Amino acid sequence: MKFIHAADIHLDSPLHGLSAYPDAPAAQLRNATREALRLLVDRAIEEEVAFVIIAGDLYDGDWKDHNTGIYFGQQMGRLRKAGIRVFALWGNHDAESEMTKKLTLPDNVVVFNHRKPETHRLDEFKVALHGQSFKDKAVVENLAVSYPAPVSGHYNIGVLHTALEGYAAHASYAPCTRAELNAKGYDYWALGHVHEFQQWTEQSTIVFPGNLQGRHIRETGRRGAVLVTVEGGRTEVERLYLDVLRWESVHVDASDCLSIADLARKIGASLEALLDVDPHVPRAVRVTVTGKSPAHGLFFGRATQLRAEVLNQIGIIGNEKLWLEKVRLETSEADAAASQNEQLEALADLKQILEAAAQDPEFLALLERDLRPFVGKVRSEVKEDAPLLELARDGKLAALVEQVGPALLARLSTGE
Repeated sequence: MKFIHAADIHLDSPLHGLSAYPDAPAAQLRNATREALRLLVDRAIEEEVAFVIIAGDLYDGDWKDHNTGIYFGQQMGRLRKAGIRVFALWGNHDAESEMTKKLTLPDNVVVFNHRKPETHRLDEFKVALHGQSFKDKAVVENLAVSYPAPVSGHYNIGVLHTALEGYAAHASYAPCTRAELNAKGYDYWALGHVHEFQQWTEQSTIVFPGNLQGRHIRETGRRGAVLVTVEGGRTEVERLYLDVLRWESVHVDASDCLSIADLARKIGASLEALLDVDPHVPRAVRVTVTGKSPAHGLFFGRATQLRAEVLNQIGIIGNEKLWLEKVRLETSEADAAASQNEQLEALADLKQILEAAAQDPEFLALLERDLRPFVGKVRSEVKEDAPLLELARDGKLAALVEQVGPALLARLSTGE
């Protein structure tokens, strides 16, 4: 017996982080969650699964466009024709959604009651599914403790949308512990709410499949659902990678780079390596440059040029496969360069002046006065790309001077 467990589909949720850039793949951004759902249905039909579980957050909050619900109905209709049932429960985002209240679902889709836990038995597969939907968007009580006892002689599945206390960066909804889940005596727990894949094989097999499609740079790496095979009393979990646009965060060490050209080539090699895994999936990439680099001073103030160099590398690899979300420069001065700077009297004097400036209230007040009109005119997406502007906007001027000082000294030490 096989089934697919998915969660956190967030159908038609917008993808954030690329819309400000002219080379952004607008159509793929707009349709990514729909395409991922379509691939999920394709795989369910291909694998001839007994049923599909959706463990909450099918929709994305108070979304009023009925086309979203109609698209979901179309995809469930494909499963209906294939004789595949769907067991869904509503999570915190579904509880505030217009779609959950107004559109009639196909008759192969069963939604768990929100008033109390309920059990659905599939006697032809000797399976019992237990679950409870969210009534409100903020369910803070432990729902799992009220789930019924397992059905004897059946493979028991608990379906639950939960923060599983201690394992989520999300809001702590329907909190419970793994010990409580194991104590229920179920064979499998199909969880939702946490967007990262996690699995524990204990008395029960407990799984978060993660969300179906990454939606921003905080949701990096492969995304999808899981295919569960039950045979001879054994449970096997296989990850299904169904995302159609993948977010990646690449860190490049610039410690051995002597020029921007060196750094550009190293970034290009790192970006190309991304396509060694799932080369058919396009990537939206954030590049972070790190390390103690002898060219730290050369990089300082060259954000525009560096971004152009990265875009050039992407163009060489292929724009149809890679898009740039952001470039972050987080290098520091190499030890050797710092030692050399201290031997130069003029730079040593400047270093002392800069160190004193960070502690000078009068200087910091003048700096704030001069920067305030400038910072107020800068677009928000530019501020996000420039950490120094963020410091200025937040009034952290001492920290601003402390960061600019070493970079300025390193830049001057290059002779430019």
